[in-house]
Amino acid sequence: MNKDILTLLDLEKEDFELFFKRALELKKNKKKGIEERSLAGKTLGLIFDKPSTRTRLSFEVAMIQLGGASIFISAKDTQMVRNEPVRDTARVLSRYLDGLAIRTYSQDLLKEFAEFSAIPVINALTDLYHPCQVLSDLMTVIEHKGGYEGLKITWVGDGNNVSHSWINAAAVLGLNLVLACPEGYYPDTDILEKARERSHGSIIVTSDPVEAAKNADVIYTDVWASMGQESEQKARARVFEPFHVDKELLENSSQDVIIMHCLPVHRGEEISEEVLEGPHSVVWDQSENKLHMHKAILEVLIK
Repeated sequence: MNKDILTLLDLEKEDFELFFKRALELKKNKKKGIEERSLAGKTLGLIFDKPSTRTRLSFEVAMIQLGGASIFISAKDTQMVRNEPVRDTARVLSRYLDGLAIRTYSQDLLKEFAEFSAIPVINALTDLYHPCQVLSDLMTVIEHKGGYEGLKITWVGDGNNVSHSWINAAAVLGLNLVLACPEGYYPDTDILEKARERSHGSIIVTSDPVEAAKNADVIYTDVWASMGQESEQKARARVFEPFHVDKELLENSSQDVIIMHCLPVHRGEEISEEVLEGPHSVVWDQSENKLHMHKAILEVLIK
């Protein structure tokens, strides 16, 4: 396995399976009251340029539950804001920490950290990718569906960073992935092409959400305007209105379809209240599983 997780293309199928198996074990052990101390004496640094609720808390709690510690570092409070080179910061932090999770805008910044760090660097979200989110999402699919092979997984909404990580996962695992996005808001062309070159599954992009939802086993949606796109919210709301996940859309899907959303959610926009709080929703399991997946990731990379 690579030292870092910058995108899901850094992983092989065996790496995915290792994370799924261990995360499910850790979740089961937690519910049994079994304490895990595999990262005792280890410290994780968290450098965040962007706000976070679930990602930050799940990484911090993960370290605590594994017997380690974490240090939150707001990027604006570091010497990087005074133009200290990333390579210098990375080499210094490697002398203090055992791992580094970074939530930032630029994927290139993340790559530079990884290049000059002697410790594992984990992508906790960039504008291009959100790999740890999709690892925990797939864990949730396995819990509720018994696996991921043979399922039709449908993404409805913006071709954003989470969708890009789903595309990468589809490439490695051979998923049957359909992405329904408005024209002009499709996923990145280069990311799609690279994934299709590697994939032995199916990655389809369409502008028809009804057709995409037909016989779907999993329907996943996200906010229409991601962090940094708030000024586009009103314009996007008009374009994305047909991509609203509601009861009518679910009528085309499998009877036991599960509904996913990585949160935070705008009820009444990308998803209806009825569907979000309905019997098909696994959103709260999905959110909890970030904690257990992050524990598995940290244990494998740092231990």
